[in-house]
Amino acid sequence: RLIQTIMAATMMNKNVVLSKVCTKPAATPKISSNKRGFAITIANKNREMMVWQPFNNKMFETFSFLPPLTDEQISKQVDYILTNSWTPCLEFAASDQAYAGNENCIRMGPVASTYQDNRYWTMWKLPMFGCTDGSQVLSEIQACTKAFPDAYIRLVCFDANRQVQISGFLVHRPPSATDYKLPADRQV
Repeated sequence: RLIQTIMAATMMNKNVVLSKVCTKPAATPKISSNKRGFAITIANKNREMMVWQPFNNKMFETFSFLPPLTDEQISKQVDYILTNSWTPCLEFAASDQAYAGNENCIRMGPVASTYQDNRYWTMWKLPMFGCTDGSQVLSEIQACTKAFPDAYIRLVCFDANRQVQISGFLVHRPPSATDYKLPADRQV
């Protein structure tokens, strides 16, 4: 939303005051207008065209491009989940089964073209229907991590009204995991 506001203000040639605590970026992008009068940004040459690294560049669900979340950040996400009346639930999977793949599924023409194995992880206990705050989820994360230290653990949430999973994100990576890379390292 912030980027949209800045772009809209730039196109209308208006100044935008973000906040006194915002810092100025290291290199301010140059703004010029095209033939039709729309503002365009000229990016830095080194970031102009990046190619996504296709090899050994695995990611998980929401927030997997970020560094591992702290307990405080996880607790805030749980608060958001509970505010929306969703039900949190923990799932875990061994390192070799954590990523979705289609290497071992039987192909029968285009019928199974989008089938992926390992989509479902083992559930840690039951969904936390009576959960009221983030500390309850954090204690379950600690218990799951203690029981399965070499497993990936993710927090998912379900919407009982729509009968769907709303979100899912990692809350624990095994100590042996080498999958996390900075976004800049995921590009060529």
